[in-house]
Amino acid sequence: MMGHAGNKTRFGILIAVCFVIIQMLANAQNRGVYPLGMSATNSGVTPQPGFTYVNQLLFYTRDHAKDDAGNTLPITGENYVLMDMNTLAWVNEKKFLGGANFSAVATLPFATNDLTSEIKGKISGGGGFADSYYMPFILGWNKERVAIRAIYGFLAPTGLFVAGASDNVGSGYWTHALSCGQTFYLEKNKRLVFSAFQMYEFHTTQEGTGIHPGETFDLDYSLMAALPIANDFHLQAGLVGYEQRQTTAKTGPTISTAASQERYAVNSVGFALNSAFPKHKASLGLKYFKEFSNRSTYQGYSIQVSGSIHF
Repeated sequence: MMGHAGNKTRFGILIAVCFVIIQMLANAQNRGVYPLGMSATNSGVTPQPGFTYVNQLLFYTRDHAKDDAGNTLPITGENYVLMDMNTLAWVNEKKFLGGANFSAVATLPFATNDLTSEIKGKISGGGGFADSYYMPFILGWNKERVAIRAIYGFLAPTGLFVAGASDNVGSGYWTHALSCGQTFYLEKNKRLVFSAFQMYEFHTTQEGTGIHPGETFDLDYSLMAALPIANDFHLQAGLVGYEQRQTTAKTGPTISTAASQERYAVNSVGFALNSAFPKHKASLGLKYFKEFSNRSTYQGYSIQVSGSIHF
C-alpha cells in the first residue's frame, strides 16, 4: 500500500510539474528571441563591400527544466529548436564618420520546434517560415587592431502564431533591438582574437494574448587563436560562450504575480572552429555550446554550423 501510494504521489508531482512547463510556454516567454551564440566569433568585423550570403544551421536541444532558483524540476522530456538562417548582407564601399562603412542585413529563417514530455508525450511542435530579422542600419569600423559594429534591427512576427495553438513557429510580437559587436586583435599578427556581441531586446505586446514579455539582454563572446596552416586556407580555434538575462517583468492578463517576478537566465560555454578560403571568398564554421546554471527556462546544448560566400 505504501509503495502504491508513493507511486501515486510521484505521479501527481510529475503531472503538476508538467503543467508548470505547459504554462511556461503558454505565458509567451522563457527566453528572448535572439538565437544565442550565432554572433560569438568575429562579432565586430564588417564584410568587404558588396554582397555576402550567410547560411547558419542552429540546433538547440534542452532536456532539463529549471525553476527561478536554478533547481532542476523533477521531470524529463525534450525541447528542441532547429533553425535554418538565410542572411543576405550588403556593405557600401564609401566610408564616413572616421572610416565607417554603412551596411544592411536581412535574415529569413525557417524553423521547426518540438516539446515532448515523458508524461504528456508531444505537447507542442511546429515548422515553417519563422520570424524574420532585419538590420536596416549598421555602421562598421574595421581598424588595424579593432573592429566595431553598431546596429539597429527589428524582428518582424512573420512566423505562424495563433494564441493558444500548439504548432506556432513565430513569437506573435515585434521586437526592436540595439546591438554592438567588437573584435579585438590582441597581437599585431592578429593570431589571437577576442570578440563580444551585445544585444538589448525591446519586446512589444503579444498578439491575441495581451502579454508583454520582459526585455532581454544577450551576450555572445569568444577567444580564438589563428593556426598557421597555409596562405590560401585560414583556420581559427578557441573558446566561445553566450549569456542571456531577462531584465524587466513579464506582464499580462494571465500572468500571475509570481510569474511576473521570475527572471530567466541562460549561461553557456563551448568551443568553435572557423575556416576561411580567401581565394574563393568563402568560409565555414562550427560552434558547440553547453549550458549550465540556467534559471526559469530549459537547459541543454547547441550545435551551430555556418557557411558564407562573398560576391
